[in-house]
Amino acid sequence: MLSDVSEPQLVAAFGLFGGIFLGLAARFGRFCTLGAIEDLLYGSSDTRLRMWVLAIGVAIVGSFALSGAGLLDIGQSIYHSQPWSPTASVLGGLMFGYGMALAGNCGFGALARLGGGDLRSFVIVLVMGLAAYVTLSGPLAVSRLWFTTATTAYSGPTLGYAGLLADISGLPLVIPGVLIGLIIIVAALSSRSFIAERSSVIWAAIVGLTIVSGWAGTAYVSATGFEGTPVVSHTFSAPIGESLLFLMTSSGGGLSFGVGSVAGVLFGAFIGSLIKGHFRWEACEDPRELRRQIVGAAIMGVGAVLALGCTIGQGISAFSLLSFSAPITFASIFLGATFGLRQLISGFGTV
Repeated sequence: MLSDVSEPQLVAAFGLFGGIFLGLAARFGRFCTLGAIEDLLYGSSDTRLRMWVLAIGVAIVGSFALSGAGLLDIGQSIYHSQPWSPTASVLGGLMFGYGMALAGNCGFGALARLGGGDLRSFVIVLVMGLAAYVTLSGPLAVSRLWFTTATTAYSGPTLGYAGLLADISGLPLVIPGVLIGLIIIVAALSSRSFIAERSSVIWAAIVGLTIVSGWAGTAYVSATGFEGTPVVSHTFSAPIGESLLFLMTSSGGGLSFGVGSVAGVLFGAFIGSLIKGHFRWEACEDPRELRRQIVGAAIMGVGAVLALGCTIGQGISAFSLLSFSAPITFASIFLGATFGLRQLISGFGTV
């Protein structure tokens, strides 16, 4: 296969494939982190939160099944191979959650809405991508590196919670990983009302399998190729910035899994909105709303880079490998979003 296409083209195709299904899940399954938090806090419904939990469980079982079959070395992922700062995870997660509440969407949600014609989301995507790259390799990069280095808990390789349990029990890594995933799936499906909503269950499972497909595709290219392709799955913080760079400088390269993933979400959401008859052009009419969205998107971009991922990157992809950072970051995102929503809905303070 690699003789017919380049490695960047192949991994971008894997990203595009999974991204399309994520975009469809956002449109058909209403898969959305902020929406799940809003439903739980203000709508007395845990359906969309259970969707998120089910997606995590399916992704964990699938990822560790790949590991057990020798098709994925989870130690190659950024979530296990990079130094981890718990402080950065908490701070970045809080910033991301708060910014998400102000902007009204995370990066993934903004892409899905943009695919449906919402031009307000274009502003969110643009600002978030720029802010992420300013923090990743721009003027804030030195400060970020200093902060994460000063607060790093460990710098050696780790295999997360599954690796910790495997070391304690003496079991192969795949066993605790799959067992944890199955427990999470059972917890998500413990509600009869949720099981009755078959569409929600199916789309949540599809999201989990999409994350697995990302790991499988990039691991295959990494193992059979010659360009040192990183083993990654879906996330929507730095890849949005990568996509902007690709659009401006594609003649010099820049094609990646993340670029394909971003394009896939846009395309999938576009197709889904057309099928459902929801596509329509929308623009921001309130300058205060636009200001709030710009500020929120900028905070999200910085927070996502600090936390090494967004609601998809840490909330599902990192969770699928049971990294130490995932539950801490996701809980911080939840708290940050809760605070931001309370500020907007209850009206204390102004933005």
